[in-house]
Amino acid sequence: MILYKAIVFLPLIGALVAGLFGRAIGAKASEYVTTGLMLIAAALSWVVFFQVALGHGEAGEVIKVPVLRWIQSGGIDVEWAFRVDTLTSVMFVVVNTVSSLVHLYSIGYMHHDPHRPRFFAYLSLFTFMMLMLITSDNLLQMFFGWEGVGLASYLLIGFWFKKPSANAAAMKAFVVNRVGDFGFILGISGVFVLFGSINFETIFATAATYLPAEGASDANAAVINLFGMQLDKAHAITGVCLLLFMGAMGKSAQFLLHTWLPDAMEGPTPVSALIHAATMVTAGVFLVARMSPLFELSHDALTVVTIIGAITAFFAATVGLVQNDIKRVIAYSTCSQLGYMFVALGVGAYGAAVFHLFTHAFFKALLFLGAGSVIHAVDGEQDMRYMGGLRKHIPITFWMMTIGTLALTGVGIPGTMIGFAGFFSKDVIIESAYASHSAVSGFAFTLLVIAALFTSFYSWRLAFLTFFGKPRASHEVMHHVHESPAVMLVPLYVLAIGAVLAGVLFEGYFFGHEYAEFWKGALFTLPENEILEHFHHVPTLVKWSPFIAMALGFVTAWYMYIKSPETPKVLARQHRVLYEFLLNKWYFDELYDLLFVRSAKALGRFFWKKGDVGVIDTYGPNGIAARVVDVTNRVVRLQTGYLYHYAFAMLIGVAALVTWMMLGSSF
Repeated sequence: MILYKAIVFLPLIGALVAGLFGRAIGAKASEYVTTGLMLIAAALSWVVFFQVALGHGEAGEVIKVPVLRWIQSGGIDVEWAFRVDTLTSVMFVVVNTVSSLVHLYSIGYMHHDPHRPRFFAYLSLFTFMMLMLITSDNLLQMFFGWEGVGLASYLLIGFWFKKPSANAAAMKAFVVNRVGDFGFILGISGVFVLFGSINFETIFATAATYLPAEGASDANAAVINLFGMQLDKAHAITGVCLLLFMGAMGKSAQFLLHTWLPDAMEGPTPVSALIHAATMVTAGVFLVARMSPLFELSHDALTVVTIIGAITAFFAATVGLVQNDIKRVIAYSTCSQLGYMFVALGVGAYGAAVFHLFTHAFFKALLFLGAGSVIHAVDGEQDMRYMGGLRKHIPITFWMMTIGTLALTGVGIPGTMIGFAGFFSKDVIIESAYASHSAVSGFAFTLLVIAALFTSFYSWRLAFLTFFGKPRASHEVMHHVHESPAVMLVPLYVLAIGAVLAGVLFEGYFFGHEYAEFWKGALFTLPENEILEHFHHVPTLVKWSPFIAMALGFVTAWYMYIKSPETPKVLARQHRVLYEFLLNKWYFDELYDLLFVRSAKALGRFFWKKGDVGVIDTYGPNGIAARVVDVTNRVVRLQTGYLYHYAFAMLIGVAALVTWMMLGSSF
């Protein structure tokens, strides 16, 4: 039991040491303490992964580690305990491995920043909150970690608080996530109404009774009062699942609640790698996977998940085509890849979704940290239009980012075990989307293949603009271009190994012949969910479609940015409206600003003028206070400072008193 507690609490200890004593022990000590504890936690996470996931435990076996009795109120009895199963162990590896490498990388990347103790404290706090989320044994504990991750991300995105853009991005991330979290809270409430508990063990056991009995058509006919609506069991389950998914949409930046993700690039590059690769943005995927016993009961909810995921994958890929900021291109890539994961969840291929989460963590962290190495080399420049020709100056970074690009675009040979990590996990999602035979399978499959084409194009566009061609930076910048120090390169080496081998080594476990032995019931599927079998029998053209899309994207990018570099400018001029539409991210920011930000400000001004100024300042407490001040100002004028004025006032007072006494006595 101490092993699991150490994994969770070591990052918290590091956060407390750096946060409370950072000034006393110094920046170097803060870096070493937090990074050392994270490396230990990462090593222990791999130990747990081999013991729990790759061990020979029985199906349905869950390790529960009690911590303390948390809340007892009415019908709610919540214990703070760690739930450790295969899904938890996978997330342990993802979160702690990436976080420890980000800590190590940050020692070099942030070495000039005077606030390093605070930065490392935030990193470790963020990791602890994510670990709280993935080890939760109930929805309240999960919500605690959920909100903790949101708070820590706010602190990290706005770390450079003197930059107005960083403050705005942090606030935007916080506010947009609260929209999704509102749905999550309602979903938790709905679960409590339906099952009388928020503990996973009780929820999952009770959910099994919601399955239609064999030969009984009215098994779900019982009416349930959910938020004042009279619903049968099936519709109540659908409503709760959609509310939970709303929370997942916010955290995982799905279509309509995606706008915070690209702006989060205002934080330091290590933050981008931590948030976008393995932690915060995958929380929504984890939530749906953890709640698979509920989502499997609602075909309608899974259909919505599939549609939103497919649209997200396509939308983000289109926007990534024309972005010029190297980090924003990778950010939109993250958004698109999360869409792939939700499509997999929506078609019931939960193992494929978590598999892509697993592989994505390695190659996306590699790309972000590689981008940070590029930015470090060119003195902080992030616009790819002012780079070019860097592969000769920073060859190690070039090859590391090339490996990440090969993994992201899914380079591999269909029908073989030859390929990079993304080839195994992304292709299986595309094939599963086709094989699902749902009403939206064709829609999802088509958008995912198009997104794969666009992903290949913008990924190689980034590589060609950054590393090939003639240098477009100033002579002074190019003169100082240099490779990153070893402390920044070592994490790239480790992540590159994962980007190359994670797919081929673990494909059989996550979504292959050893699926049942690996997951041990951590992911739930109904007997009629035969996606594991169906995806093996898709047509040959479907199996080759991701490869064809990847090849077309590569050739197009090569032609436009190597063979004929003037072509992009010509196309942008010829299709100005479309180019501006994509460059401005489908104008979602402007639309939301018009619908929500400006309208809220206008409403606030109205109430301020009519309510605050017109009523409160005139007749309310402020008005009374103002009248007192007016009277006081007039009384103050009587204080002239001349003695004869005071004597005259005393004389008038005595005369008035005598007169009152004389007149009063006569009545």
